[in-house]
This record gives sequence, C-alpha cells and structure tokens, in this order.
Amino acid sequence: MRNVLEEKLVRFEELEKQMLDPAVQANSQLMAAVAREHGSLAKLATKYRRFKDLNVQVREAMEMVEGADHELRELAESELPELKADREVLWNELLDLTIGGEDANRSRCILEIRAGTGGDEAALFARDLYEMYKRYAEDNRWKVEVLNANPTELGGFKEIVLGLEGEGVFRHLQYESGGHRVQRVPETETKGRIHTSAATVALMPEPEDIEIELSPEDYREDKFHASGPGGQHVNKTESAIRLTHLETGIAVSIQDEKSQHKNRAKALRVLKSRLYERKQAEERQKRDDDRKSKIGSGDRSQRIRTYNFPENRITDHRINLTLYKLDYILQGNLQPVIEGLMEYERQEQRAAFGTIE
Repeated sequence: MRNVLEEKLVRFEELEKQMLDPAVQANSQLMAAVAREHGSLAKLATKYRRFKDLNVQVREAMEMVEGADHELRELAESELPELKADREVLWNELLDLTIGGEDANRSRCILEIRAGTGGDEAALFARDLYEMYKRYAEDNRWKVEVLNANPTELGGFKEIVLGLEGEGVFRHLQYESGGHRVQRVPETETKGRIHTSAATVALMPEPEDIEIELSPEDYREDKFHASGPGGQHVNKTESAIRLTHLETGIAVSIQDEKSQHKNRAKALRVLKSRLYERKQAEERQKRDDDRKSKIGSGDRSQRIRTYNFPENRITDHRINLTLYKLDYILQGNLQPVIEGLMEYERQEQRAAFGTIE
C-alpha cells in the first residue's frame, strides 16, 4: 500500500506543476482534465503528505527521548503520545481511502447492467437493479446519465449503461461487478413456481482523456439504424454508432440519442473506460500484485449476490452476508450491503498493512 500512496503523491505533485504550466493553461480541455484528476487525488495526497510529516516528527521525538539532554527528553516524552495518536488516525483514514486500489478515488465511472439467463424475467431484474442503483446514486447526490439503453416490450432492459459522477462513487460501487441472481415468482407464472434468473453488472472507472489516448485511426466506426422504442425518427436515420477498437476488438454500440454526434461521444466514453479497465488488468497481472481480496476481483462471471423475493432476503456470497430486508435495499438503500463489504476489506487492509512505521 505504501508504494501506491507514494505513486499517488508523486502524480498529485506532477499535476500541481502541470496546472501552473502555460501550455496546459492555454488548452482548456487539457486543463479541465488535469484539474479533475488533481481534485480526485487531493484528499488522499494531502493526507499522505501529512502522514509522512508526522512519521518524521515521531522518529525525531523518539530520538530525543533516547538522547542525553534532559529538557529535550521531557519535551519529547510529552509530545510523543499525541503525535502517535494523530498518526494512527491518519493511517486509518488512509486505509479507508485506499480501499478499492488505484482507482479508489475516481469520481466518474461507467456502470453496465445486462440481462443474463432467464429471458423476460432477467430483463425485468436488470431494470430492478437499474432502479436500485439510480435511487442510491440520487441519495448520494451523484449525477446519473443514461449512456445507452436496450429496453424490452415488457419494460425490462436487455442492457443499460450509465455514466455516474460524484464524490466517492467508485469507492462505494466497486464491489458491484459480477453476477446477480434473482429468485422469485414471475408475474406471468400461473402456478406460483419460483424462477431463477440472472443479470451481470460491470463497474469501470472512467479515465481522463490524458490517460487513454484514442485517435480515429485506432477504431472503426459503423453507423446503423437504431432499433426498439424511440419513434420513427430514431429508426429511420442512421443515428446509432458502433465503435470497434482495431487492436483489441472491443466493440461499443450506442443508440440512445437521436443525434449521431451525441451517440459517438457516449460510445467514445464507454470505449475508453473498457480500454482503461483492460489496461489496468494487464498491468496488475504483470506486477502480480493484484489484491487477494475475494471481494475485489470484479469478475463478471462470478456470482456475487442472490436476491430472494419469497424470503425477502439478500445474500452476498463473498462475505456470507445475509439480510432479510430485500424490499428496503431494492428501494436504493444499499448502504448496509456496501458497508459490510467495505468493512470486510478494511479488516483485510489492516491485517496486511497493519504497521504504520
């Protein structure tokens, strides 16, 4: 963790210099991106800088305690407990801020929800998840933007992609990636049998433009007619956009807007996020220092949670957390689940990086 904190502080100080660079100041788009990244790192970097200062003060005081000068020894002995207490508080705050790894302090992310096995019932469950996350985001005063939606005739979603922005958004939602399973009696079920269906959720940090360079030569763009609800205008014009990254084959289709220009801009945001996610995964694998936490993998194939309607139960399988308040949580009150996950990793962090020397 100390290496991560050092890297973040170095990056923060680099961004401070960039913000004073006339060339950066002259480029409004670059300046905005630098300022956003600087702001996202400010809390962590300033705390770590203060922590390093306190560490120096603690070491100096301990040296004075062991020294020969009586007056300096008494002064150091009186100051040392308070310095250590302040350092302990800062260390715990830094542990909390680093939960989630390198992207913990991102204020923008992309949330993708896709219906899995279960047909129409899976699509309806995807809608339930969308509404749950939307309410949770609104309660936290995060900005929510629908980047793409593929609705079904019954009101569900085959897929819905959201852009989320706000303080703490990635840290709070980072554990949502994976398979979500629902057990309930569908409205169309006449015999009262419980059906099981599923949806997958993927949360990806949204990188700044300066982190992922993407030029038109790097991808192929295809235009096509939008399908599904949206009126005659949407379906008769080639407003939908598909971008395919040539090197990786990653493809993004967006058809939510009537404007081709707006769909292209949204598709670029999602494509950059997927490329960034891929890049981060490759770097973690090369360094072989990926978090060992069983709740932090973000593997979409992993079944992470079950929503059982007959029992009003929600179970997170990664930490064996079961709550009998499913109706409450689906209304957007996700905090009990998220707090349970964060506390689990908090304890893992303390066990792995307990020393503060």
